[in-house]
Amino acid sequence: MAFDSFRGFLNQLEQSGELRRINVPVATELEITEIADREMKKPGGGKALLFEQPTVNGQPSPFPVAINTFGSHRRMAQSLGVGSIDELTAELGVLMKAKPPTGFREAIKLLGTALELRHAKPKTVKSGPCKEVIHKFDAPSARTEPWPPAPDLNASASSHPSPPTLLDLPILKCWPLDGGRFVTLPCVVTRDPDTGDRNLGMYRIQVYDGRTTGMHWQLQKVAARHGRRYYETGQRMPVAIFLGGDPVFTFCATAPLPDGLDEMLLAGYLRKRSVELVRCETNDLAVPADADFVIEGYVDPTEPLRMEGPFGDHTGYYSLADLYPVFHVTAVTHRKDAVYPATIVGVPPMEDFYLGSASVRLFLPILRMNFPELVDLALPAEGVFHNLLFVSIKKTYPMQAYKIMHGLWGMGQMMFTKYIIVVDADVNVHNTSEVLFRLCANTDPQRDSLFTKGPSDVLDHATSDYAAGSKLGIDATHKLPGEGCQRGWPPLIKMDDQVRQKIDRLFPGQP
Repeated sequence: MAFDSFRGFLNQLEQSGELRRINVPVATELEITEIADREMKKPGGGKALLFEQPTVNGQPSPFPVAINTFGSHRRMAQSLGVGSIDELTAELGVLMKAKPPTGFREAIKLLGTALELRHAKPKTVKSGPCKEVIHKFDAPSARTEPWPPAPDLNASASSHPSPPTLLDLPILKCWPLDGGRFVTLPCVVTRDPDTGDRNLGMYRIQVYDGRTTGMHWQLQKVAARHGRRYYETGQRMPVAIFLGGDPVFTFCATAPLPDGLDEMLLAGYLRKRSVELVRCETNDLAVPADADFVIEGYVDPTEPLRMEGPFGDHTGYYSLADLYPVFHVTAVTHRKDAVYPATIVGVPPMEDFYLGSASVRLFLPILRMNFPELVDLALPAEGVFHNLLFVSIKKTYPMQAYKIMHGLWGMGQMMFTKYIIVVDADVNVHNTSEVLFRLCANTDPQRDSLFTKGPSDVLDHATSDYAAGSKLGIDATHKLPGEGCQRGWPPLIKMDDQVRQKIDRLFPGQP
C-alpha cells in the first residue's frame, strides 16, 4: 500500500487508534521533547503525537508537528502498508529464492514475481504537491507564496505574513545542551559525481540561521564519500533535503542498503507503486513529488568546515561538537497543508528502536543468503540501535559461531556493532531474558570470548580513538568437540511431551 501524503498516513493512524492530538500550544524548544519522551517510554511505544499548535520562540507555527509516528511495531508496519513486518520478510524471502523456471506453472509464478518488481523503478513527473508553494532564495523573481496556517490535520491553506525561512519551520531544540535546533527526520539526497548514482540517507541537520545549516554526514556514510569526491574536485555539491510524503521514504533513508543501490528502488518495491520524482528548482537533483517539505541547496568545498553540535544523541549521551560541512539553502518548497515530521533520540527505548528492528526483519532473507545457518537477529533497545546484537544459528560444526561474528562485522552498518552474542536455534533472540540465561549458562568467559578491532560509530564517546574501537563476540551456543570443552555437554531440562499434553488436557487454558 502506498500513501499519497504524510497526512494520509496520519489519518490512518488516527482511524486505528494510534494517534493522539495535542491541541494546546506547546513549545518546539524542549517541551515537545519532554512530552514525546514520556510517550516513547510507555509499554509498546505509546501513541503517535500530533502537536496542532507548536510554537517557535513563543510564536505559533503554521505547521503541525508529528512525532513518534514510527514508534511501535504496529505503526512501523502501518507505515509500510502491511499488517506486520514479517509479511514483507516472507515476500522478500520468496524473491531471494527465485530460480529459473522448469515448467509452465513455475514460469507463471516467476512472472507474477516480476510484475511485483515493475513498481520498483522510479519515474519522473513534471510537478507535484511538494511544489504547491515555492520560494527561491537566490532568485528574487521566483514565484513565492507565504506560509499557510494549519489549525488541524485536514485544514486548507490561507495566507500568512511571515517570510519563509528555516527559522519559520517548527524545528525542534530537543535537549537542554543541544547546540541549537535540529531537523531530525531529514531524507538527504546526494549523487555520486563519478557514477551518477543517487543516495538517500538520514543525517541530522543543525540550523545555524534561516539559510545555512550543518550537514552531519559521518565518516563512513555514503553521502560523506560523495562529499569527499566534490572536495577533491572543488566543485559545488548539490544537496536536497525532503521531509514527509509517503512514510516509506523515511524508512528507506535509514535502511542499510549497499553503496550504489538506489533507496528509491526499495521504496517502489515496498509501496507496490513507482516513486514519482520531480526535479528541484535550483539544482538537478530529484525528490519525491508527494513530499511535505523540500529544502534545496549546496555544499561549497572551498568553504571551511563549521562546528556542529552538541546534540543529545541515540547513544543516550550528547555527541560532542565537531567540524562538518555547511549546507546553504537556495530554495524551500512545500505542500500548502504540510505537516512537519520529527523524532527525538536519547536514552532508550526511543522511536528509532522500531525503525532499526524493521530493518533487521526485512533484510534477514538477504543475510541468510550469505549465512544459511542464520535463524534470527535482534537489536535490543538497550544497545541504542547497533551496539548490541543477538544472533541465533543452527549450529552444525565447531567454531561456527565465530564464523558468524566475523561475517556480520563485515556487513555494512554492522561494522559498528560492539557486542555480538551467538546462541542456539531454540533461543528466542527477542527475549533478552532467554539470551542472558544462555550467556551465563553456556559460556566460559576466557574460552568463549573473542576480542577484535574495527571501525566504530563516530558518535560513540566510549572508544579510545575517534571512529575506531574494539569488538567483543561471545559464543553462547552449546559446545561441540573441538571447541575447547573437555567435558560432556548436558541436555537442557525439558519435560516429556506426553506429560505436557496430559496436563494441557486436564487444565485447558492454563500456562
